[in-house]
Amino acid sequence: MNIRALLSEKVAAAMAAAGIPAEFGPNLALSKNPKFGDYQANGAMAAAKAMKSNPRQIADSIIQHLDLTGLADNVEIAGPGFINIYLSSAWLASISEQISADEHLTVQAAEPAQTIVIDYSAPNLAKEMHVGHLRSTIIGDAMARLSEFLGHRVIRQNHIGDWGTQFGMLIAELEETLSETSQSFQLKDLESFYQQAKKHFDDDPAFADKAREYVVRLQSGDQAVYALWQQFIQLSLAHSEELYERLNVSLSRDDVRGESYYNDQLASTVADLEAKGLVIEDQGAKVAFLEEFADKEGKPGAYIVQKQGGGFLYSTTDLAAMQFRIQDLKADRILIFTDARQGLHFKQLFTLSRKAGYVPEAVELVHCAFGMMMGADGKPFKTRSGGTVKLADLVDEAVERSEKLVAEKNPELDAEQQLEVARKVAIGAVKYADLSKTRTNDYIFSWDAMLSFEGNTAPYLQYAYTRIQSIFRKAGESDAYLSAAVVLEHEQERALALKLAQFEEVLLQVYREAMPHSLCAYLYDLAGLTMSFYENCAILKDGVDPAVRDSRLRLSYGVANTLRCGLDLLGIEVMERM
Repeated sequence: MNIRALLSEKVAAAMAAAGIPAEFGPNLALSKNPKFGDYQANGAMAAAKAMKSNPRQIADSIIQHLDLTGLADNVEIAGPGFINIYLSSAWLASISEQISADEHLTVQAAEPAQTIVIDYSAPNLAKEMHVGHLRSTIIGDAMARLSEFLGHRVIRQNHIGDWGTQFGMLIAELEETLSETSQSFQLKDLESFYQQAKKHFDDDPAFADKAREYVVRLQSGDQAVYALWQQFIQLSLAHSEELYERLNVSLSRDDVRGESYYNDQLASTVADLEAKGLVIEDQGAKVAFLEEFADKEGKPGAYIVQKQGGGFLYSTTDLAAMQFRIQDLKADRILIFTDARQGLHFKQLFTLSRKAGYVPEAVELVHCAFGMMMGADGKPFKTRSGGTVKLADLVDEAVERSEKLVAEKNPELDAEQQLEVARKVAIGAVKYADLSKTRTNDYIFSWDAMLSFEGNTAPYLQYAYTRIQSIFRKAGESDAYLSAAVVLEHEQERALALKLAQFEEVLLQVYREAMPHSLCAYLYDLAGLTMSFYENCAILKDGVDPAVRDSRLRLSYGVANTLRCGLDLLGIEVMERM
């Protein structure tokens, strides 16, 4: 149920009937104060200014034509022409009943559905994943999950770094290691292997020459070297996949589309750009000069697509990827998740892609930039020694800290249960601490804050869910309440029902903006309203009327399903006990 869209449609019809020009919309907003209704239609002021009329008179004419029968109990004019809409409690109760009976929580499938290509995670397979990959991985995954839930066709693209000069060194090292271990080598520590290969490269001139030769042979399609490269890639991917599984991230081997995939298309892409007059040779390099990015002196921005000597760059690979995503994947919308420092690159990429005719204007291109994870000192998050924090080490520490916390708070759980709860709390805490922050902002990494059971954290939301489950256990095995009528007699019941009914419009907002923190804020508000509901509205206490008890149980059931669904869209698991 999208209340905002429904009310906007009703108000727009009333404005049309009142003779207000179509260019003036309802301008519907969620009321920030219950005293002024649940929603406000603010379009009368803008219309009145253009029509040179009194805004309250315009608002009154809108109300005269506004039919909200069954939806609203009261509609009133406030201030200079705000239209306050008070939704019907009976209608909200019926929506709560529908939510509790619908696996999809009354969220309607998108019409028409779009094909959404989401480019995220994108680790460099020459090294282990580090904390710098966390934001791309989990924000991108949340958007993929949410887009699918809304009914869109989502194609995940893990644009891994699997090509480049360093791979000559690595596959030469792999070849020698394999010969020493009789083909039984397992790449357990990618970082150590990289350091081993680099030292070998620096210390042994013959090995360095061999590594350089392997780069040439790899790029020219030598089958033996290519087979070694493939083996290294497969061993490296296993590291990433282990982390994806631990982080409950939905990327799979099938989603991998590395830089190497586009290697055969790079020369033809540059040639095509030259033929279209978009790229010229400049000091031996092939460059697109983009007037759209001219500096203060009027000098156009330079976007290099081929280096001196013929080498290709990320820009060339990304141009080839754009063509693939449009021509082969048939994308309607492309979301790319990288940190904000790559903003100019993607602006230039999008501009050149459209000028070359690779991307139609109808296709939406979005660089979903994000800020940095910072330490307590306000600088990029590092180890105590100043090194890069491996993502695997971060996850390990989160689980260790969570295990201690869960053991202290829940000694009644057996060891196996404690481990399972600790894992879910740890992963949820790490992910939610990131997802709950505005994507474009930097944020301070804090173990204490993210693992707290108070405030806007995953443990708090997970606890809110388990508390509802404990009520259901106390209520007994019967689920007769699922057919009960929901009655909203108390302020807290009504506020909870209203928040439940707003789930779809929040999801649509997140979809439009690619800002998962809005969903986090919604879930936090929902959990807070649930706690207030429990404090003020008895459910299982002696003397509570059975009809009232079942009404509140059914309302709670809708809350539990919404919390579980919302957290699942963020890639966070819930548990029955914690």
